[in-house]
Amino acid sequence: MDKQYQRGFTLLELMFAIAIVAALAAIAIPSYKNYVEQLKVNQAIADIAGISLAIGQFHSTNLTYPQSLAQLNITIPLDPWGNAYQYLAIGVNPPPKTSQVRRDKSLRPINTDYDVYSMGKDGQTATQLASSKAQDDIVRASNGSYIGLASGF
Repeated sequence: MDKQYQRGFTLLELMFAIAIVAALAAIAIPSYKNYVEQLKVNQAIADIAGISLAIGQFHSTNLTYPQSLAQLNITIPLDPWGNAYQYLAIGVNPPPKTSQVRRDKSLRPINTDYDVYSMGKDGQTATQLASSKAQDDIVRASNGSYIGLASGF
């Protein structure tokens, strides 16, 4: 009589394979999350650049900044984290209260014309960019010469 052998994996081989898969997942998942977060930041930067272009066109036509983004008569998307973009006209008459104007770590206003930004991943913000609540904000600063993370400004 021929003996039939069962073919399969031993428990040790299965545990070894599971350990390899777990190690690969431990490396890949954080990298993927960082990649997705960077894509969201880049989308917010692109959105802010587009909104800034529309505000510039509005200013060229009306010689003033809009009081709200609704005056632009364009569809303003939500930021990649599902929140509305924030806007404050600064170079208007009458100007906004100084407590509303966003400031850098030296307490200087980051813009003199207008401010448009995303509150970032945490959905919270503060007028001073050095605040922990504002570090993940995507901001337009230096009157448009910088658009990016507040922590990088």
